[in-house]
Amino acid sequence: MDIMKENPGSEGAVFALRDLYSRYGYARFKMSKFEEYDLYARNKSFLRGDSIITFTADGGRLMALRPDVTLSIVKNARDGSETKKVYYTENVYRESKGSHEISEIMQVGLECIGEIDLYQTGEVILLAVQSLATIGENYILDISHMGFLSALLDEAGAEGDVRDALIGCIRDKNAHGIAAVCKDAGIADDACARLTTAATLYGPFAEAIGKLRAISVGKAENDALDELEAVHAVLEAAGCAEHVNLDFSTVNDMSYYNGIILSGFIEGIPDAVLAGGRYDNLLAKMGKEGGAIGFAVYLDLLERYNTPERGFDADILLLYDEDTDAVALTRAVKMLGESGKTVRAQRRVPEGFRCRQLLAMKDRGLEILETHD
Repeated sequence: MDIMKENPGSEGAVFALRDLYSRYGYARFKMSKFEEYDLYARNKSFLRGDSIITFTADGGRLMALRPDVTLSIVKNARDGSETKKVYYTENVYRESKGSHEISEIMQVGLECIGEIDLYQTGEVILLAVQSLATIGENYILDISHMGFLSALLDEAGAEGDVRDALIGCIRDKNAHGIAAVCKDAGIADDACARLTTAATLYGPFAEAIGKLRAISVGKAENDALDELEAVHAVLEAAGCAEHVNLDFSTVNDMSYYNGIILSGFIEGIPDAVLAGGRYDNLLAKMGKEGGAIGFAVYLDLLERYNTPERGFDADILLLYDEDTDAVALTRAVKMLGESGKTVRAQRRVPEGFRCRQLLAMKDRGLEILETHD
């Protein structure tokens, strides 16, 4: 297999996000590129996609190139009430669809594991909003609550294949599909109507929460909505609630996720660039106590869709010859750079190089050769 390096131009986003998470006290988490294959095989439905790249290590152990970071962090987390806050900037490895190439993708994210209270939940969601603000001007964070949807499905008596079919329809906002599944399964009309309302609801928190309250008939639903309202108050206190919408078509695997779910979007990119949520059930599956919430930012999508075409490779290209004094050249580059311009100095114009201004270093000083708008 050939390894293809994706996303070489996202270093700025990586540094900005690392700085953001560090300012909130999150420590960097480093890990190996490899894990035993069994870790991922037992949790395939938690992964984004099915592809796992494997190889046989010394001793016959089946190993895998890491397709996910969260599983490694949870595996290494200690039990106990102490809250662990970590962020990561790691490459993950996935096989490209329709080819045998392995894509190496930079992924940035954070995890909060241990005793998860209202503040910890609100802080993670706040950092999700701020992450989107760091990498794009126009953005929105959609949130939902798996506890609310799970309670609606329980009250409808939806189990097994029926439950899976309804979750698929909710994810697609397919009201007709919900109606058809409910009819075939003999689910009551009022339960069907509540599921349809939740699936098709979308909008700012203040507008949507009242509609959810109207279809809430049990304690589990009300508890979920109470948590959403409390988190919204935290976001309002931080001044970023206007960038958050309620969208209950945001659905993750209920065997892993149990609370608030996050999905972040930036204008111009058709897919979510940020995803995550509360995943206590994953900890339980891996024999760990406590709660967990986190998210990942998918930098490959930023590179693929949202990298603006640069008009110039540098503001200034400064040419010099073999007789140019290196000290004088250094001073000239420093002077030009102090004005905020990008400066590249070399002997010849590189093929295809674009600059706003072409200068030459002469004995009498800098000479302007070309200027481009």
